[in-house]
Amino acid sequence: MVANSSRRTLIAASIGNVGEQYDFAVFGFTMPVIASEFFPQGDPVAALLSTFAIFAVGFLARPLGGLIFGYLLDKLGRVRVLALTIWVMAAGTGIIGLVPTYHTIGLAAPFLLVLCRLAQGAAFGGEFTGSTTLVLESAPDGKRARWVGTGHCFSSLPIAGVAIVLFFFQLLIGKETYSDWGWRIPFLLGSLIGVIGYFLRRGLEEPEEYKQALKKADKKAPLESFSPAGLKSMLHVAMVMPLQAVAAYFLIGYMYTYMVKQVGLDVGTALLANGAGIAVYALLCPFTGYLSDCFGRKFMMSAGAVWIALVAYLSLHMVASGSVVGALTGQVILAIGIGIYAAACTVTSVEVFPTRYRGTGHAIAYQLTVGVLGGTTPLICGWLVSVLHTPMAPAWYVTGFAVLNFLMVQFVPETKNLTLRTSVDTHDNDRELNVFEERARASGAGDVR
Repeated sequence: MVANSSRRTLIAASIGNVGEQYDFAVFGFTMPVIASEFFPQGDPVAALLSTFAIFAVGFLARPLGGLIFGYLLDKLGRVRVLALTIWVMAAGTGIIGLVPTYHTIGLAAPFLLVLCRLAQGAAFGGEFTGSTTLVLESAPDGKRARWVGTGHCFSSLPIAGVAIVLFFFQLLIGKETYSDWGWRIPFLLGSLIGVIGYFLRRGLEEPEEYKQALKKADKKAPLESFSPAGLKSMLHVAMVMPLQAVAAYFLIGYMYTYMVKQVGLDVGTALLANGAGIAVYALLCPFTGYLSDCFGRKFMMSAGAVWIALVAYLSLHMVASGSVVGALTGQVILAIGIGIYAAACTVTSVEVFPTRYRGTGHAIAYQLTVGVLGGTTPLICGWLVSVLHTPMAPAWYVTGFAVLNFLMVQFVPETKNLTLRTSVDTHDNDRELNVFEERARASGAGDVR
């Protein structure tokens, strides 16, 4: 019965997260159209960079959402907050599909677009932490990375699905009609996905790990995120997440626009090639999560960082060749490296916090890192191409982060065998408690993980 309940939680958390990722993916794949519809076209490059900036706004709102919703995750519970975040995200997405264009209402159009992106970003600030924490705390012993990797797979696959759906939708109604008004339909459908996600999550039970920790935690537990131990755990998140943020959003948020605007590939070809790369990245996550449970988080993160450092330039060079095979192969080889890195770094980022303030600590640290670095990656890559006058400039940006992250990973703790209740708290009594709980678990006593 416990196993069935845990699997139901995994499915509900993962599928509910589909709506969240779908909303961001639709905006990313629609950026070339949004640039022409929401900004004056006297300078197409400036219009595109402005659209990248609005894409970044959604990420910059995530730390504030992380602070608010992360605190609520620890105070009110994982399930109740996840029901709220998916509604906010769905509303922001649906309204984007209704906002008049610049040609109709002038500067009010991009202003309203910014407000919607702020709502999406704030909601996502609590959503990712909430769903990942829910999966982690419900996972069986020894399978935490595998379960988190599976959740990451389900949250990333919709991005590939969006690319394929948009490709066939454009074929159905025609590119001109799509650019005129058809682009609004995917945003409106995002609201329906939010409703479905809510009903999937309704009625879920809080993880036993969270309930047990809540009994022993005092009312100020979430504020322990700002204690020396909590700040150190936040630093660990900031040390493992930069490469994931930059590489993933280079693939997800920039590569499609790069193929269309810089390389000159057909929109349909670019969508399918990018969707294939994202699908490879997503499908690898459960398997690399399994490897992380076997060999450790740091081993997998180190391997992923080395892979990305070696192939980032080659990947962009192949995409820039202008051939369909180059575009597909280039993105797939980069996606393999991201897939190797993703599951291990994601599970590490939540495992480094003890259960009593995991929601608050992770949401703040994760969203600050990913919000600043991931959200600005398309903007910075576009700017680098414009300033340096070479389409290969973004490859060095990704390579630099791969090398830097490989070095930083060596200084973070290995979390594979740590108990969730105390995690990497640095006090001696916590270390002793970790040893005691591991022995109790091995002997079949106690309920701690």
